[in-house]
Amino acid sequence: MNVVLRGVRGSLPSPRPETARYGGNTSCLEVRAVPRCVTVLDAGTGIRAVDGKASELERVDVLLTHLHMDHILGLGFFRPLYQPDLEVHLWGPPSATQSLHARLTRYLSPPLFPVRLRDLPCRLELHDAPRGRFDLPGLAVTADLVCHPGPTLGYRLEGEGGGVLAYLSDHEPALGTGSVTGPPAWTSGYDLARGADVLIHDAQFTDEEYPSHIGWGHSSVSHALAFAELTGVRCLVPFHHDPDHEDQALDAIYATVGRGRSFAVTPAQEGAELTIGG
Repeated sequence: MNVVLRGVRGSLPSPRPETARYGGNTSCLEVRAVPRCVTVLDAGTGIRAVDGKASELERVDVLLTHLHMDHILGLGFFRPLYQPDLEVHLWGPPSATQSLHARLTRYLSPPLFPVRLRDLPCRLELHDAPRGRFDLPGLAVTADLVCHPGPTLGYRLEGEGGGVLAYLSDHEPALGTGSVTGPPAWTSGYDLARGADVLIHDAQFTDEEYPSHIGWGHSSVSHALAFAELTGVRCLVPFHHDPDHEDQALDAIYATVGRGRSFAVTPAQEGAELTIGG
């Protein structure tokens, strides 16, 4: 399973994306498990950089964690959606009030966007992602609800050749307790991340910033570290960087946090590539 980080910021793009070593686009991952198929996690502005010409693809799956604007902003600019007859599947969290189509249409229609969802020329299918396991080309995917405002999913991807990726982009497991030290079965996202080779996890706030943002649905750096320790992962990739945290600030935050831990800590940088499993 090959993974490329296409967008690593949260809420807004970085104000200086052209000079930011950590990257300037909002959340998006590109996952390749088998030839001619691509799985994309979230559709932030980074989705514009997903590799591969649409003409070289047979199937595209986009797994949305939730429908906040920073996670769908790039969807209307995703080239495979405009490729006639290409098979494209959009997966998103279920809602008790509106279908996924109805919710996405609020963005992909005038006056917010000139092209309507119904007019896209690809062979588009929309799905409510089930809470549990489902299969995509080369991947076994498990989805479950996690702690973030509005219906929000985390994903666990297991490759046919081995390797496990857990993706919890917007997640606040410390909500209500202020720590991530409770029983594993009671901790949001635990089963999705348990024993993963790579955990990509929300770490938007510093420990000093978090108290004034409780309930916003995001983690502090120390909460992300504690969650990685609790779930026994091999590598933590802190993700969803605050757009106001410039490179020097992120360098300072992560200069020492990985020392003496049972797992590696590699803060997310746009364009970084990971190979997980065989």
